[in-house]
Amino acid sequence: MSETQPSAPSLYAAREPIFPRRVRGHFRNLKWVLMLVLLGIYYVTPWIRWDRGPELPDQAVLVDMAGRRFFFFFIEIWPHEFYFVAGLLIMAGLGLFLFTSALGRVWCGYACPQTVWTDLFILVERWIEGDRNARLRLHRQKKWDMRKARLRLTKWVVWLLIALATGGAWVFYFTDAPTLLVDLVTGNAHPVAYTTIAILTATTFAFGGFAREQICIYACPWPRIQAAMMDEETLTVGYRDWRGEPRGKHRKAEGAENLGDCIDCNACVNVCPMGIDIRDGQQMACITCALCIDACDDVMDKIGKPRGLIDYLALSDETRERAGQEPRRIWKHIFRPRVLLYTALWSLVGVGLLVALVLRPEIELTVAPVRNPTYVVLSDGSIRNTYDVRLLNKHGEDRPFRLSLSDDAILQISLEGETDTTVDVPANETHLQRVYVTAPEGTPEAKADRTEFHIWVEDLTTGDRAAKATIFNGRTSQ
Repeated sequence: MSETQPSAPSLYAAREPIFPRRVRGHFRNLKWVLMLVLLGIYYVTPWIRWDRGPELPDQAVLVDMAGRRFFFFFIEIWPHEFYFVAGLLIMAGLGLFLFTSALGRVWCGYACPQTVWTDLFILVERWIEGDRNARLRLHRQKKWDMRKARLRLTKWVVWLLIALATGGAWVFYFTDAPTLLVDLVTGNAHPVAYTTIAILTATTFAFGGFAREQICIYACPWPRIQAAMMDEETLTVGYRDWRGEPRGKHRKAEGAENLGDCIDCNACVNVCPMGIDIRDGQQMACITCALCIDACDDVMDKIGKPRGLIDYLALSDETRERAGQEPRRIWKHIFRPRVLLYTALWSLVGVGLLVALVLRPEIELTVAPVRNPTYVVLSDGSIRNTYDVRLLNKHGEDRPFRLSLSDDAILQISLEGETDTTVDVPANETHLQRVYVTAPEGTPEAKADRTEFHIWVEDLTTGDRAAKATIFNGRTSQ
């Protein structure tokens, strides 16, 4: 008779869903305002119109993949100007370093998309299923009756609609929003649009509804990087254990006079969307949303104790307060060398982008010499080089451009397919023009190995000019 072998213990505990309790306070109100503003920006921006003329799209913010351009209100970014996008990404990174060094994971707690949409999903859950205790009872109810099925189905349907709106809003940034909406409803949109919406809908539904804090703890790399951005002067959410310990219920019969201010009510734990206890110290899972501050301050008000048992504080404040000294003022924590350095770098990149945006020309050209052959000897003995000149017209209307050479050059220019040196370039397009440059026989340019000169382009409407240096190859170049 064989004996039943005991099963090996599991190395991983099953995830217990977190049901944060509703809380009121300054930080909760701030999160509501930021959530409304950020969601409003995300959902509304594709529908804002901006008149750029008859030949250009009228969507204020548009990533035009077909036209290979990015429109942001009055700014138009072309593919060769990708350095603007790179600069914005650098500013975003430096901004993240700046805020983290000053206020810890303030981005994670207030503006991260995962946080914003999770807040929205929890709000829907609370409206439908009730506050923390009601949701806990429903979760622990093993039997699925009609009430539980109705509540869960209603919640999931609302979540799905929010997720669908999220995925739909994203694709509107890449094409004309009203046109795409009609195509989506009538089934005439490109399969890529439907696929993108389906993927974003599924991920939003899963991340905001079910994964929640798991994304912040396991999927997001920022909790593991933030320590390098912080020091003992960084303000972050913390618990004044030197004031709160030892904990107790403050019953006189149990020696309330020997207890700290913390009454061990667990209000800070019950409101935490990450399910942690801030009284255990700094933790990687903490996103510094400060809801525990609101919950604790509310309890302190009720029991007649001063606020701030849980508060934004720095590690250096602990040393000072334990010694009976006053904590440093907030501005002294924020305005310190590290923060000022990040601010200076962030500002420098921003100013550089603004200068580049103001100084960028409205017309541009690139010159590519044709190397096969390097030059051609014409019947009259003159030497001719061939160039492919690409002209870029950034204006919203067709413009006549005139090509010319350096004023001091003996070289002569002619255009393929044109009777003179003027070419019409369509609005907001590039035009490839074959250009011939000739050096008469006996001239220094014809005899020299390589002669540097400039090809100029002039907008005959505005008088704007641009130039590009290139090389003329003479007889001795081979």
